Amino acid sequence: MYRENAWKNYDEKELVKLESSARHYRSFLDNGKTERECAAYTIEKALEQGYMDLNDVMAQSKRLQPGAKVYVNCMDKAVMLFHMGKNGLEKGMNIVGSHIDSPRIDLKQNPFYEDSGFAYADTHYYGGIKKYQWVARALALHGVVAKKDGTKIQISIGEKDDDPVVGISDLLIHLSRDQMGKKAAEVIGGEDLDIMMCGKPLAGEEKEPVKAALLKILKDQYGIEEEDMVSAEIEAVPAGPAREYGLDRSMILGYGHDDRVCAYASLEAIFSISETPEYTCCCLMADKEEIGSVGATGMRAMYFENAVAELINLTDDCYSDLKLRRALSNSRMLSCDVSAGFDPLYAGAFERKNAAILGNGVCFNKFTGSGGKSGSNDANAEYIGKLRKIMDDNAIAWQTAELGRVDVGGGGTIAYVCALYGMEVIDSGVAVLSMHAPLEVINKADLYEAVKAYAAFMKDAK
Repeated sequence: MYRENAWKNYDEKELVKLESSARHYRSFLDNGKTERECAAYTIEKALEQGYMDLNDVMAQSKRLQPGAKVYVNCMDKAVMLFHMGKNGLEKGMNIVGSHIDSPRIDLKQNPFYEDSGFAYADTHYYGGIKKYQWVARALALHGVVAKKDGTKIQISIGEKDDDPVVGISDLLIHLSRDQMGKKAAEVIGGEDLDIMMCGKPLAGEEKEPVKAALLKILKDQYGIEEEDMVSAEIEAVPAGPAREYGLDRSMILGYGHDDRVCAYASLEAIFSISETPEYTCCCLMADKEEIGSVGATGMRAMYFENAVAELINLTDDCYSDLKLRRALSNSRMLSCDVSAGFDPLYAGAFERKNAAILGNGVCFNKFTGSGGKSGSNDANAEYIGKLRKIMDDNAIAWQTAELGRVDVGGGGTIAYVCALYGMEVIDSGVAVLSMHAPLEVINKADLYEAVKAYAAFMKDAK
């Protein structure tokens, strides 16, 4: 099936909207380099749109009417927005679900040491990365330090023009004969991703003077003691802003497209709903997808189900577990996660007619998984048929895709987790080049079509 490049069909009015969406998305990326920053940004924008904290609604024993808008903050790392619909929750919801964590490098809880005139931070990488891609580049430090007295110190070092940056050194090519003979997976080991933090000794300090200088900086500038790192979450991410990519400015280069491009599109989509929807709409942004959706803020946790139970209790005269089960099983969902974009330089990894082409619109992946669809949510044909109609009725550029050739590799999303409730789920997202690299590439047209697609789904799915 031939899919035309979406750029061919835009008039001047739509191009203005497209560029506006791309500009705001770049700001979203720059202000949300961690899951905590994304969650904070989302809540700030939700409050501007009139959303109420569900905890406040519960505390005041308010009844939620159709048209009400509420949000749920899960440990500052996952967020859910609900726009209540005319139909009761038992009829199901229209859900767009994404994740806001991205591959990165985390500082360990006891990170700092000195060696040969340098102070380092020991690390543990998060998610699937090619470790060699993270050396010899400028890194920024983002995160939070939770002190014993309950105060939290926000950390962001390396993003301002006059900020210092940190990084991981690489071996010079002149001495790399043994290194260059290794497999790519072994060139840089996990325990070799230590971040160089300082290189000047503290005057008058005899024992580990460079580490002492590092600790003094942290104490003087941030009020952080070495012991505080035990209760810290500090992430090393690529420093610098997202940039327009290509001489025609048709693409965006940045860190964290996976999966913040879908999170942004989902957020813009639910904010675009100005009237009370037929069915309750939900924008779900989860954490921990890159490491298996585990933990209290991952999609395998119960926070989504618990939130829906509270909503039923605030909208129905008589809560029951059966009503909750019906609400979940009757729902329709787009698991909004990125897809592997076809790259002509690595064409052998793809089966072209079933690959996502950058610029051809939002993607639908009937299944993910690996090999024989192992670990996959395989969406029902009937559900896909309904989605085709929604997309075509709303003049949305869309395409189907798979994650590469059958036996080359594979991957997954949160789709299979939500499918456990019995709801209809399919993966839908934006095609990405260099996925999981420190800097990834998307096409502006695909972002624009994703926003339109998710808004149409929320309004028209039934």
